[in-house]
Amino acid sequence: MAQLDYFKAIILAIIEGLTEFLPVSSTGHMIIASSFMGIASDPFVKLFTIAIQLGAILSVLVLYFKRFFKSINFYLKLLVAFIPAAVFGLLLSKKIDELLESPMAVGISLLVGGVILLFVDKWFNKPTLHEEEEINYLTALKIGFFQCIAMIPGVSRSGATIIGGMSQKLSRKLAAEFSFFLAVPTMFAATGKKLFDFYKEGNTITHEQVNLLIIGNVVAFIVALLAIKSFIGFLNKHGFKVFGYYRIAAGLIIIILLYTGHTMQII
Repeated sequence: MAQLDYFKAIILAIIEGLTEFLPVSSTGHMIIASSFMGIASDPFVKLFTIAIQLGAILSVLVLYFKRFFKSINFYLKLLVAFIPAAVFGLLLSKKIDELLESPMAVGISLLVGGVILLFVDKWFNKPTLHEEEEINYLTALKIGFFQCIAMIPGVSRSGATIIGGMSQKLSRKLAAEFSFFLAVPTMFAATGKKLFDFYKEGNTITHEQVNLLIIGNVVAFIVALLAIKSFIGFLNKHGFKVFGYYRIAAGLIIIILLYTGHTMQII
């Protein structure tokens, strides 16, 4: 079996940084990439693809530093929104792990999600909430349930929560920002759970693997800093259609390749 090396780690980290906050599914893209590399089933690779999301998430703390010191209500809303994912994540962890090795699940999710994104701007075009202070606890909880859908690889955590926010009358900008904020507790918890499971299964992390995790997180952090700023501006100006077309094209390509029996391993 092929192993994760520094080159592959950097490639995966770049993919993570570029896609974590876009509605295209960072996990889905890393599953496809690691499948092409022939390393998708390796336990450490599964840990790596989750753990490097922390690097991307830290970019949120840097870019929105002041927002995290506004009020206790801000944290309470994030906690309420996080609860559904925490509960369903624990209940469905084994099934989620199985799906993390399924390129076909990613292809189908990309395709279906892409079709949905083509119509989102028309469905939710009359927002009434434009500031984080206007979000109440019930609204936060509803957005949290949307985040649970993203446990299916290829759905996109950011896409699900942004659409969830827009369905609750949040503006596109506010929905995107709340999605970014919600990613912080969600990904910290996901990484902690993955580390616990990794050690529980009798695995250990070598010195080289620690270096791979450090490099992966640093690269993901830097790339995500650039991606967040670009995404907010693009989303406000152009909406979701471009991402919808991209997801449909990517999903169809993956499904066709798998259906015609082409191997996913090229490296």
